[in-house]
Amino acid sequence: MTTPLKKVLSAIDNINKADMNITLADGVEHPKELIYGQRMTQCLAKYWFDASELLQIAVRAQHIKRWHLKRAEFEQGKAGYYQWRIALGKFHGELTASIMLECGYTAEQAEQTATIIRKDLVRQGKTKINDDSQTLEDVACLVFLEHYFDDFSAQYIAANNEEKIIRIVKLTWKKMSERGHEIALTLPLPEHLAALVNKALAD
Repeated sequence: MTTPLKKVLSAIDNINKADMNITLADGVEHPKELIYGQRMTQCLAKYWFDASELLQIAVRAQHIKRWHLKRAEFEQGKAGYYQWRIALGKFHGELTASIMLECGYTAEQAEQTATIIRKDLVRQGKTKINDDSQTLEDVACLVFLEHYFDDFSAQYIAANNEEKIIRIVKLTWKKMSERGHEIALTLPLPEHLAALVNKALAD
């Protein structure tokens, strides 16, 4: 029997299969957001094996149909970037909630999941409000470091702009919990990336 959780995860994957953007993994092409969502799920299962169903859904849906809202449709600069990110969070949350309702979850469960995805309540000052949103943030940062950091940093290494990479690592580190930090330090990063992380954390 297919459970509501499996139905939702399958529906998310079916939507993300339509992504025209491609990611190479082990020499095989995959729709970018499809494999991203699956990598998020793998990371959560590895380090947070007792995660709730709602968190499992939020993690898989972190980038659901992300291509729908393009960065170019918003203003340039930091303000436009944050407007884009807020709009994405709202879009991902609403789309995921609608899928959950169709698959038998309650309106309350759907809204709780949308709140996790929007990360509205990750922190209030130094006080954590929503542990699930923080875990989602940790998983996103870990997946970035393990699967995307190498390609992302290559452009800045080629431009001899190591400072930019170090600044990004510092910003990523600030988003993470102590648990996230502990896991990040165990990731098998290539030597040159591990050196950059060490530089960022040494400052």
